[in-house]
Amino acid sequence: MEEVLDRISVEIYQNSYVIIDDFVDEEFRKALLKEQTELLEKGMFRHAAVGKGGQKQVRTEIRSDEVLWMDQDNLSPLQAAYWEKIEQIRQVLNQRCFLGLRSFEGHFARYPIGSFYKKHLDQFHAVPHRVVTIILYLNDSWSTEDEGALRMYFPLEDGSERIEDVLPLGGRLVVFLSAEIPHEVLPTKKERISITGWLRNID
Repeated sequence: MEEVLDRISVEIYQNSYVIIDDFVDEEFRKALLKEQTELLEKGMFRHAAVGKGGQKQVRTEIRSDEVLWMDQDNLSPLQAAYWEKIEQIRQVLNQRCFLGLRSFEGHFARYPIGSFYKKHLDQFHAVPHRVVTIILYLNDSWSTEDEGALRMYFPLEDGSERIEDVLPLGGRLVVFLSAEIPHEVLPTKKERISITGWLRNID
């Protein structure tokens, strides 16, 4: 884990993002996926909204995923184990990148077939406290034919953008600075499962 944490801190500092394959082992990934499936079957997921506070609303033309927020005071043992891994990332980013990260919030995210999330930034005027975005994919298998990639946009000096598409392979972790990298989830041809969360500079 120490080597992985080193890589995360170095690449976040140098490139503003990092992709780590096999961040969790298969047993842990499958257990989290099973837990997510059971929560879904109990009807715990809700359509994801956009906006904050009184401006919060479901806008399926912008995003069509479903989410279940994790309650930090009522985590399952599996969720608590994942939370601890994120805590290690928080500590190393604070030590080496001086980001002032104080807390984490996260949710299970399910993209049914055909769903998507249009291009956006995770940090904006309504949520200025999100500093680092962290996504762990839980899917059993994925191929390019399944589509549903995370598309990230990197501005270039000539005003154009470099595009990088990241497939949601099970066990893959994606970490990036929330205010710097616009991104979207392309329409998926297969159900797509992840844990998405944010390290924040508030408690």
